[in-house]
Amino acid sequence: MIQLLLDELSALILRHHEAAESWGALPRLHVSCSEQPALSYSQVCEPMFALVAQGSSAVMLGQRRIGCSAGQYLVVPVDLPLTAYVTQADSHRPFLGVGFRLDPAAIAALILESDPAAPAASHVPPGLAVSPLSQDLIEPLIRLLKLADRPRDIPILGPAIERELLWRLMTGEQGAIVRQIGLADGRFTQLSRVIRWIRSNFDRKLRIAELAGIAGMSVTSFHRHFLRVTSLTPLQFQKQIRLQEARTRLSSGALSAEEVCYSVGYSSPSQFSREYRRLFGRPPGVDRRSHGIGAI
Repeated sequence: MIQLLLDELSALILRHHEAAESWGALPRLHVSCSEQPALSYSQVCEPMFALVAQGSSAVMLGQRRIGCSAGQYLVVPVDLPLTAYVTQADSHRPFLGVGFRLDPAAIAALILESDPAAPAASHVPPGLAVSPLSQDLIEPLIRLLKLADRPRDIPILGPAIERELLWRLMTGEQGAIVRQIGLADGRFTQLSRVIRWIRSNFDRKLRIAELAGIAGMSVTSFHRHFLRVTSLTPLQFQKQIRLQEARTRLSSGALSAEEVCYSVGYSSPSQFSREYRRLFGRPPGVDRRSHGIGAI
Protein backbone atom coordinates (compact mmCIF):
# COMPACT_ATOMS: atom_id res chain seq x y z
CA MET A 1 0.00 0.00 0.00
CA ILE A 2 2.79 2.43 0.91
CA GLN A 3 4.56 1.83 -2.41
CA LEU A 4 1.35 2.48 -4.35
CA LEU A 5 0.94 5.78 -2.50
CA LEU A 6 4.59 6.69 -3.16
CA ASP A 7 4.09 5.96 -6.86
CA GLU A 8 1.05 8.25 -6.93
CA LEU A 9 2.96 10.95 -5.07
CA SER A 10 5.91 10.58 -7.46
CA ALA A 11 3.65 11.02 -10.48
CA LEU A 12 2.25 14.23 -9.00
CA ILE A 13 5.73 15.60 -8.29
CA LEU A 14 6.84 14.85 -11.86
CA ARG A 15 3.76 16.52 -13.26
CA HIS A 16 3.98 19.68 -11.22
CA HIS A 17 7.60 20.32 -10.20
CA GLU A 18 8.32 22.83 -12.99
CA ALA A 19 5.36 25.00 -12.01
CA ALA A 20 5.84 24.64 -8.25
CA GLU A 21 7.39 28.09 -7.85
CA SER A 22 4.12 29.68 -8.98
CA TRP A 23 1.99 28.05 -6.28
CA GLY A 24 1.42 31.31 -4.47
CA ALA A 25 -1.47 29.85 -2.48
CA LEU A 26 0.68 26.94 -1.20
CA PRO A 27 3.80 28.83 -0.06
CA ARG A 28 4.81 26.20 2.51
CA LEU A 29 5.04 23.41 -0.04
CA HIS A 30 8.12 22.69 -2.15
CA VAL A 31 8.83 19.79 -4.51
CA SER A 32 12.19 18.64 -5.87
CA CYS A 33 13.17 16.68 -8.96
CA SER A 34 16.72 15.80 -10.01
CA GLU A 35 17.90 13.41 -12.72
CA GLN A 36 21.44 13.07 -11.39
CA PRO A 37 23.24 12.91 -8.04
CA ALA A 38 24.25 16.42 -7.08
CA LEU A 39 24.81 18.96 -4.34
CA SER A 40 21.39 20.52 -3.93
CA TYR A 41 21.97 23.38 -1.51
CA SER A 42 23.94 24.54 1.47
CA GLN A 43 21.99 26.97 3.58
CA VAL A 44 20.21 27.57 6.86
CA CYS A 45 17.07 25.48 6.70
CA GLU A 46 13.98 26.64 8.61
CA PRO A 47 11.78 24.16 10.52
CA MET A 48 10.33 21.78 7.97
CA PHE A 49 9.12 18.28 7.17
CA ALA A 50 10.90 16.65 4.22
CA LEU A 51 10.33 13.30 2.55
CA VAL A 52 11.77 11.25 -0.30
CA ALA A 53 9.26 9.69 -2.69
CA GLN A 54 11.86 8.23 -5.08
CA GLY A 55 15.66 7.96 -5.05
CA SER A 56 17.68 8.96 -2.01
CA SER A 57 19.36 11.97 -0.46
CA ALA A 58 21.54 12.95 2.47
CA VAL A 59 22.08 16.02 4.61
CA MET A 60 25.22 17.06 6.44
CA LEU A 61 24.98 18.82 9.78
CA GLY A 62 28.51 19.59 10.84
CA GLN A 63 30.29 16.23 10.57
CA ARG A 64 27.08 14.25 10.97
CA ARG A 65 25.56 12.67 7.86
CA ILE A 66 21.89 11.69 7.77
CA GLY A 67 20.66 9.62 4.83
CA CYS A 68 17.04 9.58 3.68
CA SER A 69 15.73 7.03 1.17
CA ALA A 70 12.44 6.57 -0.65
CA GLY A 71 9.63 6.09 1.86
CA GLN A 72 11.39 7.98 4.65
CA TYR A 73 11.10 11.46 6.12
CA LEU A 74 12.84 13.76 8.55
CA VAL A 75 11.83 16.81 10.55
CA VAL A 76 14.07 19.88 10.88
CA PRO A 77 13.01 21.33 14.27
CA VAL A 78 14.95 24.62 14.38
CA ASP A 79 16.95 26.74 11.92
CA LEU A 80 19.91 24.51 11.04
CA PRO A 81 22.86 25.04 8.65
CA LEU A 82 22.48 22.03 6.37
CA THR A 83 24.17 20.83 3.22
CA ALA A 84 21.86 18.55 1.23
CA TYR A 85 22.83 16.08 -1.49
CA VAL A 86 20.93 13.96 -3.97
CA THR A 87 22.70 10.60 -3.72
CA GLN A 88 20.60 8.36 -5.99
CA ALA A 89 18.96 9.54 -9.21
CA ASP A 90 19.06 9.04 -12.98
CA SER A 91 17.02 10.02 -16.02
CA HIS A 92 14.85 6.90 -15.76
CA ARG A 93 14.17 7.21 -12.02
CA PRO A 94 14.86 10.78 -10.92
CA PHE A 95 15.09 11.85 -7.32
CA LEU A 96 11.70 13.12 -6.14
CA GLY A 97 11.13 14.84 -2.84
CA VAL A 98 8.69 17.06 -1.00
CA GLY A 99 9.35 19.70 1.64
CA PHE A 100 6.74 21.36 3.84
CA ARG A 101 7.68 24.35 5.99
CA LEU A 102 6.38 24.03 9.55
CA ASP A 103 4.54 26.91 11.20
CA PRO A 104 5.08 27.02 15.00
CA ALA A 105 1.87 29.03 15.46
CA ALA A 106 -0.22 26.42 13.62
CA ILE A 107 1.35 23.64 15.70
CA ALA A 108 0.69 25.61 18.89
CA ALA A 109 -2.97 26.01 17.90
CA LEU A 110 -3.33 22.26 17.43
CA ILE A 111 -1.69 21.62 20.80
CA LEU A 112 -4.15 23.98 22.48
CA GLU A 113 -7.11 22.28 20.82
CA SER A 114 -5.97 18.72 21.43
CA ASP A 115 -4.31 18.73 24.86
CA PRO A 116 -3.70 22.22 26.26
CA ALA A 117 -2.83 20.90 29.72
CA ALA A 118 -0.02 18.65 28.52
CA PRO A 119 3.30 19.72 30.11
CA ALA A 120 6.36 20.42 28.02
CA ALA A 121 8.65 17.42 27.73
CA SER A 122 11.48 17.44 30.23
CA HIS A 123 13.87 15.87 27.73
CA VAL A 124 14.95 17.30 24.40
CA PRO A 125 14.47 15.08 21.34
CA PRO A 126 17.46 14.80 18.98
CA GLY A 127 17.55 17.47 16.31
CA LEU A 128 17.45 15.28 13.17
CA ALA A 129 16.16 11.75 12.80
CA VAL A 130 14.78 9.68 9.92
CA SER A 131 11.50 7.77 10.16
CA PRO A 132 9.43 5.61 7.78
CA LEU A 133 6.50 7.29 6.08
CA SER A 134 3.02 6.14 7.05
CA GLN A 135 -0.16 6.07 5.00
CA ASP A 136 -1.55 8.81 7.26
CA LEU A 137 1.27 11.15 6.21
CA ILE A 138 1.34 10.40 2.49
CA GLU A 139 -2.39 10.70 1.84
CA PRO A 140 -2.79 14.38 2.83
CA LEU A 141 0.34 15.24 0.83
CA ILE A 142 -1.18 13.61 -2.24
CA ARG A 143 -4.38 15.60 -1.75
CA LEU A 144 -2.36 18.78 -1.28
CA LEU A 145 -0.44 18.24 -4.52
CA LYS A 146 -3.64 17.39 -6.38
CA LEU A 147 -4.86 20.91 -5.61
CA ALA A 148 -2.29 22.14 -8.13
CA ASP A 149 -4.66 20.78 -10.80
CA ARG A 150 -7.51 22.81 -9.31
CA PRO A 151 -6.03 26.12 -8.12
CA ARG A 152 -9.48 27.52 -7.42
CA ASP A 153 -9.79 24.98 -4.58
CA ILE A 154 -6.47 25.86 -2.93
CA PRO A 155 -7.59 28.75 -0.67
CA ILE A 156 -10.62 26.75 0.52
CA LEU A 157 -9.25 23.21 0.90
CA GLY A 158 -5.52 23.87 1.29
CA PRO A 159 -5.56 25.12 4.92
CA ALA A 160 -7.61 22.12 6.07
CA ILE A 161 -5.26 19.64 4.40
CA GLU A 162 -2.19 21.41 5.80
CA ARG A 163 -3.77 21.24 9.25
CA GLU A 164 -4.38 17.50 8.83
CA LEU A 165 -0.76 17.00 7.75
CA LEU A 166 0.50 18.80 10.87
CA TRP A 167 -1.75 16.67 13.04
CA ARG A 168 -0.43 13.46 11.47
CA LEU A 169 3.11 14.65 12.12
CA MET A 170 2.27 15.51 15.74
CA THR A 171 0.76 12.07 16.34
CA GLY A 172 3.38 10.15 14.37
CA GLU A 173 6.81 8.73 15.15
CA GLN A 174 8.42 12.17 15.40
CA GLY A 175 5.49 13.75 17.22
CA ALA A 176 7.58 14.74 20.24
CA ILE A 177 9.87 16.79 17.99
CA VAL A 178 7.00 18.46 16.14
CA ARG A 179 5.15 19.33 19.36
CA GLN A 180 8.27 20.98 20.77
CA ILE A 181 8.28 23.35 17.78
CA GLY A 182 4.93 24.75 18.88
CA LEU A 183 5.51 24.97 22.63
CA ALA A 184 6.17 28.51 23.83
CA ASP A 185 8.07 27.16 26.84
CA GLY A 186 9.65 24.25 24.97
CA ARG A 187 13.38 23.70 24.59
CA PHE A 188 13.25 24.21 20.82
CA THR A 189 11.66 27.63 21.32
CA GLN A 190 14.32 28.57 23.86
CA LEU A 191 17.11 27.42 21.57
CA SER A 192 15.51 29.09 18.55
CA ARG A 193 15.94 32.44 20.27
CA VAL A 194 19.67 31.76 20.54
CA ILE A 195 19.90 30.55 16.95
CA ARG A 196 18.20 33.70 15.67
CA TRP A 197 20.65 35.78 17.71
CA ILE A 198 23.66 33.93 16.29
CA ARG A 199 22.33 34.31 12.75
CA SER A 200 21.95 38.06 13.26
CA ASN A 201 25.33 38.44 14.98
CA PHE A 202 27.45 35.78 13.26
CA ASP A 203 30.42 38.14 12.91
CA ARG A 204 30.62 38.83 16.66
CA LYS A 205 32.56 36.95 19.31
CA LEU A 206 30.29 34.54 21.16
CA ARG A 207 29.94 34.63 24.93
CA ILE A 208 28.38 31.40 26.12
CA ALA A 209 27.00 32.92 29.31
CA GLU A 210 25.18 35.53 27.22
CA LEU A 211 23.71 32.85 24.96
CA ALA A 212 22.60 30.79 27.95
CA GLY A 213 20.87 33.90 29.29
CA ILE A 214 19.02 34.40 25.99
CA ALA A 215 17.84 30.79 26.21
CA GLY A 216 16.88 31.12 29.86
CA MET A 217 19.08 28.18 30.85
CA SER A 218 22.15 27.55 32.95
CA VAL A 219 25.40 27.37 30.99
CA THR A 220 25.66 23.61 31.55
CA SER A 221 22.07 22.95 30.50
CA PHE A 222 22.40 25.23 27.49
CA HIS A 223 25.52 23.46 26.23
CA ARG A 224 23.88 20.05 26.59
CA HIS A 225 20.60 20.97 24.91
CA PHE A 226 22.19 22.99 22.09
CA LEU A 227 24.49 20.11 21.18
CA ARG A 228 21.67 17.56 21.30
CA VAL A 229 19.37 19.56 19.03
CA THR A 230 21.90 20.92 16.51
CA SER A 231 24.68 18.30 16.75
CA LEU A 232 27.03 21.31 17.00
CA THR A 233 28.52 23.44 19.74
CA PRO A 234 27.53 27.13 19.57
CA LEU A 235 30.98 27.96 18.13
CA GLN A 236 30.67 25.26 15.47
CA PHE A 237 27.17 26.49 14.64
CA GLN A 238 28.46 30.04 14.25
CA LYS A 239 31.24 28.79 11.98
CA GLN A 240 28.72 27.08 9.69
CA ILE A 241 26.65 30.27 9.51
CA ARG A 242 29.75 32.35 8.72
CA LEU A 243 30.86 30.02 5.94
CA GLN A 244 27.44 29.84 4.34
CA GLU A 245 27.16 33.63 4.47
CA ALA A 246 30.64 33.85 2.95
CA ARG A 247 29.58 31.64 0.06
CA THR A 248 26.58 33.88 -0.57
CA ARG A 249 28.75 36.99 -0.56
CA LEU A 250 31.32 35.40 -2.87
CA SER A 251 28.63 34.55 -5.39
CA SER A 252 27.38 38.15 -5.41
CA GLY A 253 30.63 39.37 -6.97
CA ALA A 254 30.82 42.52 -4.86
CA LEU A 255 33.81 41.56 -2.68
CA SER A 256 37.09 39.72 -3.06
CA ALA A 257 37.58 36.45 -1.19
CA GLU A 258 39.84 38.18 1.34
CA GLU A 259 37.30 40.94 1.92
CA VAL A 260 34.59 38.33 2.43
CA CYS A 261 36.82 36.55 4.94
CA TYR A 262 37.00 39.61 7.18
CA SER A 263 33.39 40.67 6.60
CA VAL A 264 31.98 37.45 8.09
CA GLY A 265 34.13 37.62 11.21
CA TYR A 266 37.33 35.72 10.39
CA SER A 267 40.65 37.28 11.32
CA SER A 268 42.82 34.76 9.44
CA PRO A 269 42.45 34.28 5.67
CA SER A 270 44.31 30.96 5.84
CA GLN A 271 41.92 29.62 8.49
CA PHE A 272 38.96 30.87 6.47
CA SER A 273 40.22 29.18 3.32
CA ARG A 274 40.92 25.91 5.16
CA GLU A 275 37.49 25.76 6.82
CA TYR A 276 35.69 26.85 3.64
CA ARG A 277 37.37 24.03 1.70
CA ARG A 278 36.49 21.53 4.43
CA LEU A 279 32.79 22.42 4.27
CA PHE A 280 32.29 22.99 0.54
CA GLY A 281 34.99 20.80 -0.97
CA ARG A 282 36.88 23.62 -2.71
CA PRO A 283 38.66 26.84 -1.67
CA PRO A 284 36.82 30.17 -1.74
CA GLY A 285 38.95 31.33 -4.64
CA VAL A 286 37.33 28.76 -6.93
CA ASP A 287 33.87 30.10 -6.13
CA ARG A 288 35.15 33.64 -6.62
CA ARG A 289 37.43 33.26 -9.64
CA SER A 290 34.76 33.64 -12.30
CA HIS A 291 34.17 37.19 -11.07
CA GLY A 292 37.78 38.12 -11.77
CA ILE A 293 38.68 39.42 -8.31
CA GLY A 294 41.43 38.25 -5.99
CA ALA A 295 41.31 34.79 -4.44
CA ILE A 296 42.68 33.22 -1.28
